[in-house]
Amino acid sequence: MQLTSPTQTVQPKSSIHSNQTQLLEEYQKKMDVLTTLTADRPVVIFSKSTCSMTHTVKALICSFGANPAVIDVDKMPSGQQVERALLQLGCRPSVPAVFIGQQFIGGADQVISLNVQNKLVQLLLRARAIFV
Repeated sequence: MQLTSPTQTVQPKSSIHSNQTQLLEEYQKKMDVLTTLTADRPVVIFSKSTCSMTHTVKALICSFGANPAVIDVDKMPSGQQVERALLQLGCRPSVPAVFIGQQFIGGADQVISLNVQNKLVQLLLRARAIFV
């Protein structure tokens, strides 16, 4: 039984480890960018200037009295890096992507679902985005 094709070579373990380390470092850099952008803000919505669902999500969050920061990734110099980081978090499509209390919540479907379950207001209260 042949495990590799005649043209395929097997990488040494040290090379595989090096590749994994590099991937982890790249992932961490992307996450650091998101952490910086969401720090000190109770609610952040990542969007694109052409995203109509962002308006819906923002209106819903604002209806509770919160004032979310909206960041248009297509207008940022590092927007592609931010969008890749959002995709790596599992946000598909990449926008809108909502963070409440520096925690990734998800896209429009997740935010609307939390609202239907009466959990969105609790997250906003805990993040001090709104007050009773």
